Amino acid sequence: MPLVLYGHPFSSYTQKALIALYENDIPHEFRSLDPETPQHAPEWLRRWPLRKFPLLVDGERNVVETSIIIEYLQLAHPGAVRLIPGDPREALGVRFLDRFFDLHVMDPVQQAVAGALTGDAAKREDGVLLARERLERAYAWLEGELAGRTWAAGEAFSLADCAAAPSLFYADWTHPIGADYPAVTSYRARLLARPSFARAVDEARRFRHYFPLGAPAGD
Repeated sequence: MPLVLYGHPFSSYTQKALIALYENDIPHEFRSLDPETPQHAPEWLRRWPLRKFPLLVDGERNVVETSIIIEYLQLAHPGAVRLIPGDPREALGVRFLDRFFDLHVMDPVQQAVAGALTGDAAKREDGVLLARERLERAYAWLEGELAGRTWAAGEAFSLADCAAAPSLFYADWTHPIGADYPAVTSYRARLLARPSFARAVDEARRFRHYFPLGAPAGD
């Protein structure tokens, strides 16, 4: 039985898991959770009633939380691209950056999006202002961290980059990465050029009208 991934193509965390699957060409079935495919929702909810996605199903095993999904894939379905280093100290650095992108880049974006989705102008403005403040701090820290690196944790593409790709993709839509951060801008461009993420972006392109802050014409 092939792996099954439940999620939505436009979801940042679904994209994070898809990047890992695409990096190692892991066979799987994608079941989109959207109004066009309502038949997928009952089984998803039966397996994970907390109503969060993505959810990876491997036989009777349900794997949730995107970072755990990626670690599970490396253990149960390893491929040529090792996304978590074998050295424990190197792996710790990768896991830290994974958390950084989820908590300090993607989380502010989600707060801004949530404010906009309320339809309340004041909540929208408050969400965007808070996101701008937090993202500006994150960009400034990341600019120094990325100096001399190709990927987030060094020269090898890793779990941290799986997290960074959708995070910085949507963050730049929410609060553009300014001219003061050329390393962050270049890194985002490298992520967009990576075939695994480029594929995820293309698969989600038709859903861009869902982004309540307005999706730019680029990317």
